[in-house]
Amino acid sequence: MIREIPDYPKKGVLFRDITPLLKDKATFALCIDQLASKLPKGTEYVVGIEARGFIIGSALAYALDAGFVPVRKEGKLPWERIGRRYELEYGSAMLEVHRDALSSGAGVVIADDLLATGGTAAAAASLVRELGARVLSFAFVVELSGLNGRKKLGGSEILSLVKY
Repeated sequence: MIREIPDYPKKGVLFRDITPLLKDKATFALCIDQLASKLPKGTEYVVGIEARGFIIGSALAYALDAGFVPVRKEGKLPWERIGRRYELEYGSAMLEVHRDALSSGAGVVIADDLLATGGTAAAAASLVRELGARVLSFAFVVELSGLNGRKKLGGSEILSLVKY
C-alpha cells in the first residue's frame, strides 16, 4: 500500500508514497484507528504538517475528538503568524502557524505522513511550544529509521506504523 518512487524529488531519493494507502478505505481507516488508539487521551489539538499531514492529522483529530491546526509552508496562511526555518534532506524550508492557533498549556499531537530526518516535525514542535502548548506525541504513518529523525524530536512519544 506504500509505493516506492525512485529519484523523487531528486536523484538518489527513494520517495515513499502513501496515496495508494489513502485511496483504500479499509487500509486508511485501519491506519487512523491504529494511530488514534495509541495516542494520549485528552489530546486537545492535532497539528497537521502540510501537505499529507493535513490528511492524516484531520482524520486523527476527528477520531480523537480534537481540534485540527494546520502548519503550512511559508506564505500560505492569511493571518498573523509565526514561522520556523528548518533543514530538509535536500534543502531548507519554512513552516508557519497562526499566532492564535493554540491555547497556552493545550495538549497537542503532531501528525505527518512520514518521519525522515526529523527537521520538519522538529520545526512544527518548536512552533507549538512557542505558542505555549505542550507536545504530547508525534504520529506518523511511515518512518525511515536509517535517517535517525527521532533524535531531533526530543523526549516526546513517537508513533509510526511502518518502519523502513
